[in-house]
Amino acid sequence: MTMGETTMRHLLNDNATLAEGAAPRPRTSRPAAAPTMVQQAYDHLLTALMTLQIAPGERIAIDQVARRLNISQTPIREALSQLEAEKLVHKMPNVGYRASAQMTREEVRDLYTLRQLIEPYAAARAAEAMTKDAVEELEAIDQAMSGVEDGAAGGYSRFAEADDQLHRLIAALSGNRLIADTVERLHAHLHIFRALYSTNAPTEAAAEHRAIIDALIARDGAAASEAVRTHLERSQQRMDRVLASG
Repeated sequence: MTMGETTMRHLLNDNATLAEGAAPRPRTSRPAAAPTMVQQAYDHLLTALMTLQIAPGERIAIDQVARRLNISQTPIREALSQLEAEKLVHKMPNVGYRASAQMTREEVRDLYTLRQLIEPYAAARAAEAMTKDAVEELEAIDQAMSGVEDGAAGGYSRFAEADDQLHRLIAALSGNRLIADTVERLHAHLHIFRALYSTNAPTEAAAEHRAIIDALIARDGAAASEAVRTHLERSQQRMDRVLASG
């Protein structure tokens, strides 16, 4: 089963739960038990995974993480359980946790297919929900992206952070928790893949993001939806070119 199919199954299960009148499930990325230590462990591990400090397929030494964070192994195991639910790590019998394997080309295509299904819709809804604070955040994101040049030292990480902020903000402003949760999971996987292959093109992507931001600030839902759709198509084309040359 591909990652896209797995995530779509999660969406269908979540929607079935809502249809039955039950309350939405809590966000898996923020466990309720021992929130401070679990969140600390979760954030540390997620950062290590997304920056390739923990490479795809690499074993995660819980005892070393515990010493580094100066906490017990219990919250670390809880955080790993959350990351396993998000398909970022997996547990192997008699071995422990490992980072998930690198995505295949088919899984990357599945990921973009799912993004095309939900993110243009989210952008249209976000445009209708613009506030003064949201506009200010969008302008700050645009400024951060515009200041990154192709090939600049540290540019990838700065651009990736701003890119992540933009897509998460749009998802949050859509008002749909399922979309917000799904976008968060998808972006973590995509970020790891981009870091492996250096597929970001800051100058091109910044212009595409600016079109999205302009449409959102103008509260033009149709334009925001189309701008996101165009950006995702071009982003996938850049990804495909890198994969084809690899």
